[in-house]
Amino acid sequence: MTDRRAQLAGNLAKVEDRIAAACAAAGRKRDEVTLIVVTKTYPASDVRILSELGVRHVAENKDQDAAPKAAECSDLPLVWHFVGQLQTNKVRSVVRYADLVQSVDRSRLVTTLSKEAVRAGREVGCLIQVALDADESGRGERGGVGPGGVEELADLLAQSPGLRVDGLMTVVPLTGEYAGRQRAAFGRLMDLSTDLRRAHPAANMVSAGMSADLEEAVAAGATHVRVGTAVLGVRPRLG
Repeated sequence: MTDRRAQLAGNLAKVEDRIAAACAAAGRKRDEVTLIVVTKTYPASDVRILSELGVRHVAENKDQDAAPKAAECSDLPLVWHFVGQLQTNKVRSVVRYADLVQSVDRSRLVTTLSKEAVRAGREVGCLIQVALDADESGRGERGGVGPGGVEELADLLAQSPGLRVDGLMTVVPLTGEYAGRQRAAFGRLMDLSTDLRRAHPAANMVSAGMSADLEEAVAAGATHVRVGTAVLGVRPRLG
């Protein structure tokens, strides 16, 4: 375990240096950007080490992996983010541990999240996942709603008991005009965030950028970056 701790500590320090340098280059304060470590496919023991190293935000994308891991780490001072495409039949389980769901992209999901959050007696923060490869109000290849669907979903979230509209999230698309254009994609997300905050001033979270492109996300104005590989290493192949 000592070797793994040293490895994670070293990787975390490098990522921290990258975020600090990106903030400095963008004229931003370091505390304006929150690091979320994506721990999918990695064991609870890694989450525990990360917590000891000062990580406070972790993310998962599959409930069947996340639920037992979150239960095993329930004694730790962590904020759990759910970042994967979420099926409505998994919502009851997810709201038991997720403090934020970053992949809200349809009204039926909002309705189910609200019902289960109320049932669990919890308030769940929600980010609308924006699909920059979708038609204005269509769905994206990797989940998400087109830019034209953001306002309607935000209004529905704001009216839904047990839920909070916290902001926007995106994943740079693999196809369409934003494919491979991280800075342009993140810039578009920031414009949409500005529009959203006119109606919902507290919805100021912007989750964008991963291991390969966190600098571009910070330059654009992201408040949260989701980093997995750069902290935990290359994920083992499943199956």
